[in-house]
Amino acid sequence: MRVRVRVEGIVQGVGFRPFVHDLAGRHGIDGFVGNDGDGVFAEAEGEPARLAAFVSDLDLCAPPLAVVERVTAEPAAPVGARGFQIVASIAGGSRSALVSPDTATCADCLRELNDPEDRRHGYAFTNCTHCGPRYTITADVPYDRPNTTMRDFPLCAACAKEYADPSDRRFHAQPVCCPACGPSLRFVLADGSPVAGDPVDSAVSLLREGGIVAVKGLGGFHLAVLASDAAAVARLRQRKHREAKPFAVMVGDLAAARALVEVDDAAEAVLTGPRRPIVLLRRLPGAATAEEVAPGAADLGVLLPYTPLHHLLAGRLAAPFVLTSGNLAGAPIEHRDAEAAARLAGIADAFLTHDRPVHARADDSVVRLFRGRELPLRRSRGHAPAPLAAHRPFPRPVLACGPELKNTFCLAKGSRAFVSPHVGDLEDYATLRAYTETVAHHRRLFGIAPEVVAHDLHPEYLSTKFAVDLAEAEGLDLVAVQHHHAHIAACLADNGEDGPVIGVAFDGLGYGPDGALWGGELLIADLARYHRAACLTPVPMPGGAAAIREPWRMAAAHLAAAYDGGAPALPLHDLHAGRWDAVTALARSGLGSPLTSSAGRLFDAVAALAGLRGTARYEGEAAIALERAADPAESGAYPLPVLDGDPLVLSCPDLIRAVADDVRKGTGPSLISARFHNALARAVVAAARVLRTRTGLTTAALSGGVFQNVLLLDRVTSGLEAAGFRVLLHSRVPPNDGGLSLGQAHVAASHDLL
Repeated sequence: MRVRVRVEGIVQGVGFRPFVHDLAGRHGIDGFVGNDGDGVFAEAEGEPARLAAFVSDLDLCAPPLAVVERVTAEPAAPVGARGFQIVASIAGGSRSALVSPDTATCADCLRELNDPEDRRHGYAFTNCTHCGPRYTITADVPYDRPNTTMRDFPLCAACAKEYADPSDRRFHAQPVCCPACGPSLRFVLADGSPVAGDPVDSAVSLLREGGIVAVKGLGGFHLAVLASDAAAVARLRQRKHREAKPFAVMVGDLAAARALVEVDDAAEAVLTGPRRPIVLLRRLPGAATAEEVAPGAADLGVLLPYTPLHHLLAGRLAAPFVLTSGNLAGAPIEHRDAEAAARLAGIADAFLTHDRPVHARADDSVVRLFRGRELPLRRSRGHAPAPLAAHRPFPRPVLACGPELKNTFCLAKGSRAFVSPHVGDLEDYATLRAYTETVAHHRRLFGIAPEVVAHDLHPEYLSTKFAVDLAEAEGLDLVAVQHHHAHIAACLADNGEDGPVIGVAFDGLGYGPDGALWGGELLIADLARYHRAACLTPVPMPGGAAAIREPWRMAAAHLAAAYDGGAPALPLHDLHAGRWDAVTALARSGLGSPLTSSAGRLFDAVAALAGLRGTARYEGEAAIALERAADPAESGAYPLPVLDGDPLVLSCPDLIRAVADDVRKGTGPSLISARFHNALARAVVAAARVLRTRTGLTTAALSGGVFQNVLLLDRVTSGLEAAGFRVLLHSRVPPNDGGLSLGQAHVAASHDLL
């Protein structure tokens, strides 16, 4: 008996063909296996019972990095051939094969790296079928060496033998190499002058001397300094133009992480897993990092080495070191050698680099932990470009262009949604160029020709303009998706549900159909439609974007609204007395002061009133400071009544007056913050109860960047659950704008089904 087999999913670059070869031997099966543009194909011949077991085990016993979506088998005419072979890949045709994400160094490769007797001892590019670069080196599919940036490194005899040996774990490992035939490290000064000696040792010496080193990683360059060297960290901030936003810290192993942050079982699993994201964890008192690494922050972003080069660097340095994206603030991570040399020369003192090109850039992923589960904040290396399975097929291929900030885009076809790696903020020309290049690469890589283009309602977003231009150039259908509807749709898609739900969308800003800036919304929504059922009290945003940079402006606006222009004098007023009256007058005039219901801007106002942040050096700094300040033991809450109407209004004036009263009494920020968080959570639950009575809905979905705040997330989730609601949270894409494109894609698809 003979069958023709097709295996779909992430089955290229994960050792699947060697696995099939071995499986055939164990079951006594003859035939062949290969790659093509759709995944893995095979023909298998043998006794019916053995053949059935072989086909079943293709899924049940698949390699650890494989994700088998479907195995199909159809009868074929027996040919009587003996043996089982891996045949040449078939190029061309359709392109539905999936590309594996980059994966952290496996234990076997790490043992070789550290074994003085092994020929790969100390070799920075050691990998096998179970680990190493995948997406970032892949230029095309099928995933074979000629379609990767390893094509210019011919195999030596020893590596070729491993590659051809079915019993070797490097059997058909496309990036396989060794010091004799693979990429090589070099250490050069910022002016390009080479430095003699071992490149890793040279980098370690410079770091210990207080230098800044640009390190070429999997998806681009990073900037490194010794985390305990306050002067070096400050110099990195000054050169990178990153005034205060926290840096991530790499440590050599789990024990070193435990010396810096609180690590429970859930955190350990994420830190040591194959994706190796940056994990935000509670910093320990006395942690051996300079305050300048994460100024005033309670949490520290920690990650473990995920390439052999990082293992070598961390092992020889034997101290925590900052590892942050190699770019100027606001620009994309540099990934091309020449551009990195030109643009990072003013930041780095030297470069630890190599000659293997990075084809596709990928920043580090970032997560928090909530109730033992990952809460993604940035989905990139280790995750992308693995698709997210859609619970219902997309009627037509879709390109969802995403937001302006924290941009990702989403290409969707069939039952797969490919959310791109983190792109960044499209306000920067270099990031916009990276965005257009990455869209083109993903369209080609996955063979998706979109017929529908989805975009945000905001007409001035560069992603919106890109969508409009693309639709006009290619004759595609356009679908505009309201920002907060996209947030709730993303949460629904993240959980494989259609809705309708009571969706709580709290974030910084999003364009409403009324021209106002929404951001504190409760929507009755499914994937196709939404209704604005409740919102925070809209107030003017004096000076527009200036109010984001200067949270005291939002405090002035909220005070003016709460006291009808007659707000009492507070310490914040005294700090900004020279401009206070002008700002409140600007708010009253409405000129350059759009109305906003933003929860993020309410956080800004309360943080400023509490004396935590009157100005913000990076997005969300005031809100982060407010979360950090809260006393978790405080159970009191400010008044935040829910006023009847359509929409309901979560009325902020009472809350603002209560905050002002506490400030006048000298109440500290810890109690003010806790009472504010409790008030907002209880108001959300109260509004949801009213909406449940009106609609009969008993499921709530929480989305938007404000729900990166795990204190608020816990308070709202617990309150809703106690009130009898089922609560949907994010786990596969971020609640912030990094997950928005997934929601846009599903809304656009749902319009086709109406």
